[in-house]
Amino acid sequence: MWLFNKKYRQAGRLDMEKLPRHIAVIMDGNGRWAENRGLPRTAGHAAGAEVFRQIATHCSNLGIEYFTVYAFSTENWKRPADEVETIMALFEKYLYEAIEKMEKERVRLRVLGDTSCLPEGIRALIAETDKKTEHITGMQANICINYGGRDEILRAAKASAAEALQTGKDMDEEMFSRHLYTAGIPDPDLIIRPSGELRLSNFLLWQCAYSEFYFTKTLWPDFTTRELDSAILDYQNRSRRYGGLDKY
Repeated sequence: MWLFNKKYRQAGRLDMEKLPRHIAVIMDGNGRWAENRGLPRTAGHAAGAEVFRQIATHCSNLGIEYFTVYAFSTENWKRPADEVETIMALFEKYLYEAIEKMEKERVRLRVLGDTSCLPEGIRALIAETDKKTEHITGMQANICINYGGRDEILRAAKASAAEALQTGKDMDEEMFSRHLYTAGIPDPDLIIRPSGELRLSNFLLWQCAYSEFYFTKTLWPDFTTRELDSAILDYQNRSRRYGGLDKY
């Protein structure tokens, strides 16, 4: 039976008072989804982009504060040129739509990663989107593009070392975190990976120290709001100890 009231929502008995603040997703399986249907891999990325839109809206409706997706890694440039071009075109299309819709949907959109390698038109759209949504106080959706966890850590380490040298202060976690792409964003409480793969693939390596993980064989274009609710319910049934002991 599906329950709907102030405390419980979908997925049986979803406790609305114990939602994760930050959910992150590795959007995996687009290419395989398309190949399984005899379609070009680019069709899978188009389907995956639509699922991102649906899941982001659902997170916002639930009251999730931060939603981060891994859209394009620093290693993805090695993929076929037509596939990369399609991903960039989809990203540009989404940014155009986001500029018009984000304010209405009370969602702030941020892009995380090294944007210097992106096409000039996309960089301009990123700047415009950030400016037009910076005042929004609803959910923040983060799209990681040209992002790599090791690259982020290396950049932060160099910047922190320079700050420590300039200020004479010792480098600590707080200083280091200020130089991450995710500065000011809480670490993810829950990381979801569709497609059956059981690895992080260089995603949020520093930030995931105490994240809970949810793996599913569902390919990303088939991922539904109901499955997201199931992942959240699974998260709510766990005990997060952060290196300590359970309290009895």
